[in-house]
Amino acid sequence: MDQTLPVYADIEAAARRLAGHAVRTPLLSSPALDAATGARVFVKPEVLQRTGSFKFRGAFNRLSLIPENERVRGVVAYSSGNHAQGVAAAAQIIGLPATIVMPADAPAFKRERTKGYGARVVLYDRDRESREGIAEAIVAESGATLVRPFDDPQIIAGQGTVGLEIAEDLHARGIAPDLVSAPASGGGLVAGIALATNHHFPQARLLTSEPAGYDDHARSLASGVRQRHDAKARSICDALMAPEPGELTFAINRQLVAGGVTATDAEAMQAMAFAFSELKLVVEPGGAVALAALLAGRMDARGKTVVIVLSGGNVDAGLYAEAIGQQAND
Repeated sequence: MDQTLPVYADIEAAARRLAGHAVRTPLLSSPALDAATGARVFVKPEVLQRTGSFKFRGAFNRLSLIPENERVRGVVAYSSGNHAQGVAAAAQIIGLPATIVMPADAPAFKRERTKGYGARVVLYDRDRESREGIAEAIVAESGATLVRPFDDPQIIAGQGTVGLEIAEDLHARGIAPDLVSAPASGGGLVAGIALATNHHFPQARLLTSEPAGYDDHARSLASGVRQRHDAKARSICDALMAPEPGELTFAINRQLVAGGVTATDAEAMQAMAFAFSELKLVVEPGGAVALAALLAGRMDARGKTVVIVLSGGNVDAGLYAEAIGQQAND
């Protein structure tokens, strides 16, 4: 693994590569959200990003840097869904064959979308098999490039363009944030945003948002060393179930991120319903955890300027209907 930590200049370079390929998602505000939280809130809807999540940014940046003579051997990635789709779509655009190792219990919607981008999908049992081992065996046999979901400097730099766009849009409005939070699994999105935010707004406080029980970032930030979560049950936030922070991502986040908050599955569902009714946005459970934590009062946000990232919108139709239905019945 390349152990070189990315810097702000890498994010600027990634933004240049992504120009014309990634969507520059807007920074939205909502009177209803401000009223519900007592804060001035801005939302970065990466649900509107190509493939429905921020993951396209890092994937395209990483794949675009593969040398021409290595591209014919393709790429291999492992993911429960959003990184899978990001890599598959980026590979399709650049013209690379892609193989994606996905858990057999990943949402069918995400599996089919990954195939739809032209990738070969290899399924595994997440309780009995190692996705890393399967991917590495494929790489050894094919000579393909392994594209890790978060612990790669260029993946982090690509995700950091989310933070760069936030900073540019806030600067254009003459606003400085007090608090910024995004969902965390391996930590690549938060690390990239942290690098960009620290460059532009060093006074801002950054928080990771995780599903309850899957609080490995919060634990790690509190202790100063990487910790594993102790979740015993599955979460509906399938995109946020990495067992511990990445090595590279935590090396950045331990310096720049203040701490972490959590939201329950029920709160994530409520946030999905809020995003539907008030923001007119489709958000998946994992993509909604920062919004959920904010709405649940887990952040010290009242009276402050807050930026929340909605990281993905690739949700199964049945689960989404359930979230909206619960709100209608409340």
